Amino acid sequence: MSSLLEIRGVSVSYGKVEAVRTLDLRVGEKQIVSLIGPNGAGKTTLMAALIGLLPCSGEVFFHGDKLLPHHDVAHRVSLGMALVPESRELFAPMSVEDNLCLGAFSRYRRGDRDYSDARNEVFSLFPRLKERRKQAAGTLSGGERQMLAIGRALMGKPCLLMLDEPSLGLAPRIISEIFSIIEDLRQSGVSILLVEQNARAALKASDYGYVLEVGELVLSGPAAKLAEDPKVIESFLGKRPGIALSPIPLLV
Repeated sequence: MSSLLEIRGVSVSYGKVEAVRTLDLRVGEKQIVSLIGPNGAGKTTLMAALIGLLPCSGEVFFHGDKLLPHHDVAHRVSLGMALVPESRELFAPMSVEDNLCLGAFSRYRRGDRDYSDARNEVFSLFPRLKERRKQAAGTLSGGERQMLAIGRALMGKPCLLMLDEPSLGLAPRIISEIFSIIEDLRQSGVSILLVEQNARAALKASDYGYVLEVGELVLSGPAAKLAEDPKVIESFLGKRPGIALSPIPLLV
């Protein structure tokens, strides 16, 4: 499988504090890759660096081309990268439809004025957003806000969607719905890099997984094999297959 995203020896620092150290990671075409680890492992920091919010050392390749330090967020979005942050960062006073329109801004800057097809695709994925298209984003439920955040990112027609804690604070039924949509996105050709507190759900949905601890890669492999690894089971999945609670908080 060809690589869509490949990072080699990437390190990210906050001043003198190195949050991510010499990390190698790969996301293939039409692949879901999960990134799990304990609190403070550097998962969110890595996502921020990949989208251009933080500087990093090492090499980042997207579609085989090297991303350079001066390639800012707007440039990376124009190439087909999108990040849905943990905080979602919606414009609360604005309507659902207006929030979605803002997601198409990079396409607008390139001269593409027809984004109705993308909006209709989002409404097809999230029928509740269509029902609430005129409603202020700040009045939506937690699950609906997450749907809107993902939908807004999809308006840019990304080929790589990076999701940071998409299930955070959501009810189990909504979490199941979100992960079902993640699988639908992969089937439609979108590759996904997934940071997720629910390690069991993340590995179940993924093709491949990476485990970070204190900024360093400690395990990687096919997600199904990682889910059976004794170290992963004890640290992140619980000691019995039926236990979904993790003894270690998985938030960055």
